[in-house]
Amino acid sequence: LREDSMLTGPLEPTNEPYAIAKIAGIKMAEAYRSQYGADFISVMPTNLYGPGDNYHPEYSHVVAALIRRFHEAKVSGAGNVAVWGTGTPRREFLYVDDLADACIHLIKTYSSPELVNIGTGEDITIAEFALMVAAAVGFRGEISFDTSRPDGTPRKLLDVGRLARLGWRATTSLEDGIQLAYRAYLADSKWTVP
Repeated sequence: LREDSMLTGPLEPTNEPYAIAKIAGIKMAEAYRSQYGADFISVMPTNLYGPGDNYHPEYSHVVAALIRRFHEAKVSGAGNVAVWGTGTPRREFLYVDDLADACIHLIKTYSSPELVNIGTGEDITIAEFALMVAAAVGFRGEISFDTSRPDGTPRKLLDVGRLARLGWRATTSLEDGIQLAYRAYLADSKWTVP
């Protein structure tokens, strides 16, 4: 998604309510800046993951959902984990500490009304990602794809050129971030069963 392409086409139907809420916040910051001269900036992060995530079995996003599913399968000895959809959609993921670091960098270096995308600028298929999560968790069984479940948007990748020109780049690799997220999941007794 290019930083200058917001509101240039229809919203993805499965994401529409969430997108409208994000757009409303961005437009509010633009209005405060314009009307009151407030030095507000707006950022658009990509898919986030890491400590403090929601691992609820029905309401979690893909990273937390897969970490939980693969962990529970490993613990129970299940031979297969079903991943929603076809596995072909591409997603970009950013570790939460990198988002915090990017925001601090922007507070120090940026003051403009234009939205700034925050991400890695790299994406991966859900199938590739599932293999990566399975390896991090230590699940050695099979992975299947439940094609009766929706794929969502075929590709979610941000243009992070503006952020790169401002001198910031994510430092947590996806492999390292998944390991850190899995350790945080294991340490959070709210989600794990002894």
